Amino acid sequence: VTFILPMGILLLNANPQSLSLAAVWLFFIIMGPGVASPIYKLTFLGGNTREINEGVARIDRILERQPIPEPEHPQVPERYDIEFRHVSFFYENTEQGTRTKVLHDINFKAQQGEITALVGPSGSGKSTVANLIPRFWDVEQGEILIGGVNIKQIATAELMDTVSFVFQDTFLFYDTLYENIAIGSPSAGKEVVIAAAEAAQCHDFIERLPDGYDTKIGDKGIFLSGGEAQRLKLASEMGRAQSHAVFVFDEPTIGLHPLDVRVLLGVFDRLVASGATVVVIEHDLDVIANADWVIDMGPGGGESGGRIVAAGTPEQIAADANSITGRYLR
Repeated sequence: VTFILPMGILLLNANPQSLSLAAVWLFFIIMGPGVASPIYKLTFLGGNTREINEGVARIDRILERQPIPEPEHPQVPERYDIEFRHVSFFYENTEQGTRTKVLHDINFKAQQGEITALVGPSGSGKSTVANLIPRFWDVEQGEILIGGVNIKQIATAELMDTVSFVFQDTFLFYDTLYENIAIGSPSAGKEVVIAAAEAAQCHDFIERLPDGYDTKIGDKGIFLSGGEAQRLKLASEMGRAQSHAVFVFDEPTIGLHPLDVRVLLGVFDRLVASGATVVVIEHDLDVIANADWVIDMGPGGGESGGRIVAAGTPEQIAADANSITGRYLR
């Protein structure tokens, strides 16, 4: 149209009496956009095809991955302490054929009924250690045990019922608060859901909402703060977990108000009192100081990263000259 319109006007000014020229010009004005539209779409066909090919290739890579093998004779742990024995771990890039070692001979034990804090700078391997506990990846060197049983000898369903993992980013469904809590255990009754909410210390703020547990997230402007969402996710995990289980938290205090951090510490204390094993990746000094045992990971990069540089109580870590975190605890 940008070309046809001025050219038509120019030609008509030169020959204003030509009706055939005016008719042809009008035809092109009407048909021009219609012809341009498919051509315009055709220009994006190459880009869309590349995106489709990339999506198919990614799906194929997922489908080609072998599932984690199930044990022939599964075992059930009778206690819930966690032990890492000489664990080393590599990240593999199958496309480039590279292997990056991120954990080097990790040895520690998280006792049942205690809070074990994993601390250290970014890239030191804390999240990798946490992700290995529920067997999101399998270790090639060393072994990880829950209650003295290698996690490779625990059936996946049993392991998922034993380990509750709370990620940094809390995802909630656009549904009622009740359903968001009960999703961890669909067969649970209302008493179990309320008990889980009380244990996660979110029952009080739910009761203050207009529709209580029937309040739908996002409906009529009802949105939860970061601390409330974190506690709601924790309630879901506590609703499905066993009475004595393993809870792994990956940076649960990120973006939380100090008052919410205090509430979360109360949740940790209640879990410990129930006999649970709590492993938390944390930078907040209040949470670290409240832990029973602290594992200080070394800075990432090369052979120096992914190692335990110090371990002990918060007081021992504060006195350890090798601990970076200890400098801030003093």
